[in-house]
Amino acid sequence: MPILELTTTIRAPIARCFDLARSVELHTLSTRRTGEEAVGGRTRGLLGPGEHVTWRARHLGVRQRLTSKITLFDPPHRFRDSMVRGAFARFDHDHLFAEADGETTMRDVFDYTSPLGPLGRLADVLFLAAYLRRFLAERNAILKRVAESDEWRALLPDG
Repeated sequence: MPILELTTTIRAPIARCFDLARSVELHTLSTRRTGEEAVGGRTRGLLGPGEHVTWRARHLGVRQRLTSKITLFDPPHRFRDSMVRGAFARFDHDHLFAEADGETTMRDVFDYTSPLGPLGRLADVLFLAAYLRRFLAERNAILKRVAESDEWRALLPDG
C-alpha cells in the first residue's frame, strides 16, 4: 500500500489554491497529456462535499474510467477524494492547505492499493509509484502556475 506525498509552495491565497485544486476545469487543463475529461457526475465547476466525478483518460496506454467522490471537506484547509470505481483496488487522495506569510503550502497525500495483489505490488515498485508521482507533480506545477498568474480568473466563479 504505497503512500505518495508531495508538497508545493504557491504564492497565492489559500482559498484560491483550495478552489483550484477542486476545479474540474483546472484538473482537465493539468491532465491534457493523458486526455482526462469529466464524463459523469459534476463535469464543470468546483467539486463539493459528497459530489462525484467520473474521468475518462488514457494512462499507461490503457483507456479507462475512474469515479471519485469528495468524502471529506473542510474549506479552505482540506478535502479528500476517494475512488468509488476504477482501476485501483482503492485510493484516497488528501489535499491539505496551510497559509503563512502570503504563501500557501499545498500537500498531497495519495494513499492507494494497486489491483492484482502481488502483481500490483510489483508494478508499484517497477513503475506505477513513479508514474503517479510524476502525474501529481505535473498537475501541481500547473496549479501553481495558474494560481500565481491571472489565469485563475478564467477558472474560478469569482475570478
